[in-house]
Amino acid sequence: MNSKSVSVGISQPFDCNYIEGNKEQLLVIQEPQIDAALFEQLLTMGFRRNGNAIYKPRCPSCQACQSIRLNVNDFILSKRQKRTLKNNQDLHWKVTHTSRPEHYDLYQRYINERHNDGPMFPASPTQYDDFLLSDWLPPMFIEVFDQDRLIGVAVTDEMMSSFSAIYSYFDPDYTDRSLGSLMILIQCQLAKSLGKRFLYLGYQIDQNRKMNYKRQYRPYQILTALGWQVGENLTALSR
Repeated sequence: MNSKSVSVGISQPFDCNYIEGNKEQLLVIQEPQIDAALFEQLLTMGFRRNGNAIYKPRCPSCQACQSIRLNVNDFILSKRQKRTLKNNQDLHWKVTHTSRPEHYDLYQRYINERHNDGPMFPASPTQYDDFLLSDWLPPMFIEVFDQDRLIGVAVTDEMMSSFSAIYSYFDPDYTDRSLGSLMILIQCQLAKSLGKRFLYLGYQIDQNRKMNYKRQYRPYQILTALGWQVGENLTALSR
């Protein structure tokens, strides 16, 4: 694999958005020549994308953010995930590479109704663009429909060997459908069908109720000081 040196900066400490009382610092990369191949290498090192910037938590007194990914060829559905697929058989989905106004309208409802206590509230078109879109790697949008009604969007980056799940959001009227889980399952299915190896899910944060769900997709891999390590055994799949 070709290597390239990049310039990395570090942010000033700021209040952590995930663990109350903690301070957060980020390693930040804003290379003018970034591309999908370089980004995929950085993903293997635990970085993520936010708009055009690439970042990685580097907090001096906390290591709660753990990079997590799935090898889509090893992934095994749990009983709960099988139920989620069965309960949503009436829905359909498609992929587009074009952001459209309906995406933002749904995002605005989702943020303002479900995450009005978080850093992305209140939603705005500028905040949406700066968070999800990218000049150097336009994402794909996996759209989920109930008949003709758009009810969910998974914003996903596609690289040569992997997908990176950037963010998913859905219609608050469909909360009982487990659409967040459904969209991860769709991304996993699509990645496998396209011959990808990994689906990167971002950061698992055990101490945060809204960010501690990713261990449900097994067998997962966690990035450690020794590299990527397989997580929990498959014996807990019954839930």
